[in-house]
Amino acid sequence: MLSPRLQKVLKVQLSSNRHQVVYRGPRGGRRSGVQLYCELKRRTRIQTVDGTEEPFSSLGWARLVPPLPLQESQYQSCAVVMSAGAVLNSSLGWEIDSHDAVLRFNAAPIKGFERDVGTKTTIRIINSQIVARPKHQFNSSSLYRDGTLLVWDPAPYSSDLTQWFEKPDFDLFSPYVQQRRLRPEQPFYILHPEFIWSLWDLIQDNTEDQIQPNPPSSGFTGQRVYEFIPSVRRTDLCHYYERYHDDACTLGAYHPLLYEKLLIQSGSTRATKTS
Repeated sequence: MLSPRLQKVLKVQLSSNRHQVVYRGPRGGRRSGVQLYCELKRRTRIQTVDGTEEPFSSLGWARLVPPLPLQESQYQSCAVVMSAGAVLNSSLGWEIDSHDAVLRFNAAPIKGFERDVGTKTTIRIINSQIVARPKHQFNSSSLYRDGTLLVWDPAPYSSDLTQWFEKPDFDLFSPYVQQRRLRPEQPFYILHPEFIWSLWDLIQDNTEDQIQPNPPSSGFTGQRVYEFIPSVRRTDLCHYYERYHDDACTLGAYHPLLYEKLLIQSGSTRATKTS
């Protein structure tokens, strides 16, 4: 399914193992569609840094993090809007806005694309580059003013929080503390690395191939996800808001995107056959 270029990229990612992944579980499990979705539901209970574990507890983070845990937010329906180029000219905006909650990613804009992506933002998931690199203007951009923010960073597979705190991929901790003090009224959370790697384990559990030893993409945790599994609108346009073309945006390079999508598609097919 991968072009020669992406096959080469995949081999590089498989050999790098920068996150020190040591996986000893099964591979290629054959669960039914119902079993797979039950497993997904069990493993996708959002876990965030709550300040009670070291080194955060010694730093007083229990008073810094929002008092209401993110996992206690309840919605009847949630639309997860991917940044995929296939969203462009989809006219899905009205349907997306009909959901109780809308989740968006990184620097994906709304203005000028309302007809395709809607207008509502309930939660925005951002990677640590967004908060750490000045070019993203995290402190001043209006993109990060609305709704709840959830930031993640690829910690080591061991999820050693002290090791992660001392050497994150990008420094998300300093901007997080600054933002919480400046805007304490805005809910802002850090995704716990144990949650991220538990999803990776699930993908590898159900895949015969060795997958990239890198965290899964943000879209893998979604409920009603628009253009995660490519539709008839599939395109090599990476993002709906910029003119950049690359198949890696759909099939993956760093993230095990191809395997995430095959797993979700396989589970859906199995569930349909079972019913």
